[in-house]
This record gives sequence, C-alpha cells and structure tokens, in this order.
Amino acid sequence: QVQLVESGGGLVQPGGSLRLSCAASGSIFNTMGWYRQAPGKQRELVATVTSGGSTNYAVSVMGRFTISRDVAKNTVYLQMNSLKPEDTGVYYCNANVLRGYSSYAYWGQGTQVTVSS
Repeated sequence: QVQLVESGGGLVQPGGSLRLSCAASGSIFNTMGWYRQAPGKQRELVATVTSGGSTNYAVSVMGRFTISRDVAKNTVYLQMNSLKPEDTGVYYCNANVLRGYSSYAYWGQGTQVTVSS
C-alpha cells in the first residue's frame, strides 16, 4: 500500500525559511513533487523532481525554493527560502507510480504553511 507522510509545515514570518519532507513507501516512484492550495484557489504545482534528478519549478518560486530527492529513502524535500505571504497554503506531496503504460498519482494528507508577521 502506497503511503506518503509529510512533515515540516508551520508558521513563519515573511523572509523566513521552512523545509518540508515527504517520506513515501509501498512502491517504486517515478516523478515526485509538491503542490499547494491556497484558500479559495485551485491546487497548483510548486516543484517536481524525476527519479533521474530533473527538476521543474513554478515561476513564482524559482530562485527561492529548492526541491531535492533521496531516491534510496524514497523521500522528497522542499527547501523554501525568502517566504512570502502568498506562499501560504496547504502543501501536498505527490508521487507517481508507473505500472505498464499507465501512471498513477498518489497524494499526501497535506501540511499547512502559513507565512505571516
């Protein structure tokens, strides 16, 4: 059974930093990443990383956030620096599993990030 366990959210002042972690188990994962959802808005991509280490970022977080991955531990991290109030939201870990010609997406339970003074 696939499980994604997130940690690291919290309250931080503007300009501060947080590090999110997501430990995945139960399968071999292809692309993993982070998405976020602000109140009243749709869930949006933050960053993804493939099993080969290729990364992709939302324009709004480029230069401030860094995604990394420990393939051996099936863990993905999101280092968030220079946080802004607009980064506030619930952050969800995502992991994809390839089975044959199909890709299956799994989600964590979400962790709250609040950027406020």
